[in-house]
Amino acid sequence: MYSFGVLSTMALGLALVNADGIKTGDLGNATAVTNNPVGVSALGTLPDKAFFTAGSLSGNVKGSVSVKSAPGGIGVVYTVKFSNLPKEGGPFPYHIHEKKVPDDGNCTSTGAHLDPTIRGETPSCDKTYPQTCQVGDLSSKYGTIDSDPFEATYTDLFGSMNSGSNASVPDRSFVVHFSNKTRISCANFDVSSPAPSSTTTPGGNTTPTAPISSSSPVVTAGANILRGTASAQPAFLALFGLFFAL
Repeated sequence: MYSFGVLSTMALGLALVNADGIKTGDLGNATAVTNNPVGVSALGTLPDKAFFTAGSLSGNVKGSVSVKSAPGGIGVVYTVKFSNLPKEGGPFPYHIHEKKVPDDGNCTSTGAHLDPTIRGETPSCDKTYPQTCQVGDLSSKYGTIDSDPFEATYTDLFGSMNSGSNASVPDRSFVVHFSNKTRISCANFDVSSPAPSSTTTPGGNTTPTAPISSSSPVVTAGANILRGTASAQPAFLALFGLFFAL
């Protein structure tokens, strides 16, 4: 049993949760992205051919995930549409995954869920506290695909439209699964307009950066403490020298 402190900003996902047994990430909770660029959107559409076929699936699941900056740049708005689902193996989860689909269409190459706070998949998160979920775990936060056709629109505070960000959605892919986690199909996102390059840290800060790769480390808020700012560094070094002079 363990508990976390509460801050008044929990509604924006900026605090840990005061609840026994609620798991958070190694780097804390997901935080609201407040600097999404206005007018940027992206669309991912499933291909005609399924990555994995089984049972009653004919052709492939049809569907798409669109994502755009929410009003005021706070979070993103998802619109998901799916149809032609298998008759068995549901309900069907879907997630934003950390890597793009390669040219050969191999959905296993998309890696794990988008998870900048390093929370992991187990135990499943409590949708009552979406800030404790993986950023890419859309099904746990907003529901699995449980009808055919299926449509849903919702706002997620924790997705970013800033290319290169730890929480960037357009840099990734989405994957549709059977309930046993087998990957049925996947798709990359096409961006409607260029997104500015920046990195959003778990603390909500942004710094310019090149687009991240699969080997790029997660930038944490704590890194700013060690790095400091250019204006603060000379004063710090002066104090450091004076201490040893004494």
